[in-house]
Formats: sequence, C-alpha cells, structure tokens
Amino acid sequence: MEENLKRINKFLSEAGYCSRREADKLIDAGRVTINGKIPEMGTKISVNDVVQVDGKPIKNTKDAFVYLAFNKPIGIVCTTDTRVEKDNIIDYIKYPKRIFPIGRLDKPSEGLILLTDDGDIVNKILRASNNHDKEYIVTVNKPISQTFIERMSNGVPILDTISKKCTVEKLGTNEFRIILTQGLNRQIRRMCEYLDYEVETLKRVRIMNIKLDMPIGTYRELTEEEFKDLNKLLEDSAKEVTSTEPPRRRKNK
Repeated sequence: MEENLKRINKFLSEAGYCSRREADKLIDAGRVTINGKIPEMGTKISVNDVVQVDGKPIKNTKDAFVYLAFNKPIGIVCTTDTRVEKDNIIDYIKYPKRIFPIGRLDKPSEGLILLTDDGDIVNKILRASNNHDKEYIVTVNKPISQTFIERMSNGVPILDTISKKCTVEKLGTNEFRIILTQGLNRQIRRMCEYLDYEVETLKRVRIMNIKLDMPIGTYRELTEEEFKDLNKLLEDSAKEVTSTEPPRRRKNK
C-alpha cells in the first residue's frame, strides 16, 4: 500500500545512519542497494525491502523502537509498577505502547527524562563507566559559597563512596548548574546535604545531546538529528544486562 512506502533517503535518516542529504550522496554514488539492486534517486521502499550501504544491511531501529523525551512534573514517580504508585509516569503519559523510563528523577524533582522500549539503549546510557552527561539546575536554601562549588566539583563522600568529579557552576545566589556522569541514589540531594545545604528545587535540563525544550507534563519523540547524534555518542558504550526497569539505586536525583 502506498501509505506504507518510504523514500530511501528518509529511511536511512530515520535509521540513524546519516542525514537525508548524505543519503542522497550515497545513492548517487551507487553505494546503496535495495534488494541487491542500485536504486534511482527518490525510490520508495516497503518494510519488506532489504536496504544495504556498502553491502551492509541497515536496520531501521528508530521505527522498531519508541524514543520519547518527557518533561516530568514534580509529584510524578518514575516507575513502571502501576499497581503500587498512583502517580506513576506510565499512567501519566498514557502512551499506547509499553515503554519504560531510562533512569529516574525522584518524586520532588522535575525535568527531562527519556522513555523507550529499547533495552540496549537503556543500559548504554545508564552505565556510569560510559560517562554520559546529565545536566541539572538546582536551587538550595542558602547562599552558595566558593567552598561549596569546589567541594561539589571534586566529589564528596556519600553512600559509602566518593562521588565522581563533576562540573559545577554558580548561576545565582542560591542557584547552581551541575553536570554529572554518575547516577547514585538521590546523588545531588545527598551531596548538598553532606555540605549542610538543602535542595529546594531540582530540574534536569539535558541528557547527553537531548535538551529539555517542551512544556512541563508533555512529551515528544526524538528528532531524526537527535537520534542520529545519540547513536554516535553511544557507539563505544558498553551495556549491562537488559532490564525492563533499572534498579532503584540508580538515577534518582
């Protein structure tokens, strides 16, 4: 059926392989085949066609999986257990396909969280050794000192370990930006508490190349460009055993 057909350059773009313009160049150079034959520019394909670039099959992972960016409000719990938590993220979003959050933001926190049904990408993003950035804007209950910035940046003892060195920048009297590559339980709150500060507001504004740009309580699909760049950032990332819901010790801020 016509509605199931897709231009070859769009397919390659949505698969995260390259941009549409770059795909056109590959097609023009004869490096792309459809079912073993070199296509003309603008050729459309169906889900049953086999697409290859330089002899290597291309799988359209973006079509196969769901990737959402969600601006979580305060009060919503990042769990897939809809029987336990009334204000859980799954019931709030009401997405028609089974998805799960990549990590967590605790109930009093707000901001960006990604949701998907792709277990591989979950583990690549969450694994601390992969050093993927997560950026937060935080306000605390009293003026921020230079000592606070330095100690937060260099790591403080929490949860029987020393937090990894991170980037911390003072934005205002009681406000700072922090970029973590780690995901310890309630990490930012615990770091502040150790230094005798109390977090009043905490918002995550970025995960790797994905930025918070939607109204609170709404979600959107990742763009083709975001998905392509995310794949590049994850190319050398290791992954752990796939889990439908990450352990509770991870990713709470």
